[in-house]
Amino acid sequence: MTTTPEIQTGITRDIYGMPAFISLDVTDVQQAARWFTEALDFIELFAMPPGDEPALIHLRRWRYQDILLRRSETGADVGRGVQLSLAAEYHELDGLAARAHAVTGTTLIGPADTPWNTRDLSVTSPQGLRIVFTARRPEPLQDAAFTADMREWNREQNLPAN
Repeated sequence: MTTTPEIQTGITRDIYGMPAFISLDVTDVQQAARWFTEALDFIELFAMPPGDEPALIHLRRWRYQDILLRRSETGADVGRGVQLSLAAEYHELDGLAARAHAVTGTTLIGPADTPWNTRDLSVTSPQGLRIVFTARRPEPLQDAAFTADMREWNREQNLPAN
């Protein structure tokens, strides 16, 4: 029987080999870092070089939710349709939306329930990066028909039911 790995929530400050991360080119790394920390609960893990003129700031929200902000003369060109999806806890989405809404330059959609039993919050940064926070809906709030379909699919694939 296979098991689904647990997502480690909460901020960790350890340095590890990052299996995936996003780098975002910005003209002002400190201003961009302030937006991520004030609007989305990221922390500044470190800046390089330290001081008033960093060329890079490493941000983190949860373990493996890392963003590198890199100083660039031209800034980010994120591109249409590109988004970063991050796991979230169901109970945190409303507060996260309220904080993000209060920060200038933020565009929000949601939080809203999806047909696939999640609740999503879409936030667009001033640089144009779309970040979607996705949380599993608690069992009493899940769509029963979708849940039954997924259990049947798991059974057909000889996978454990979740």
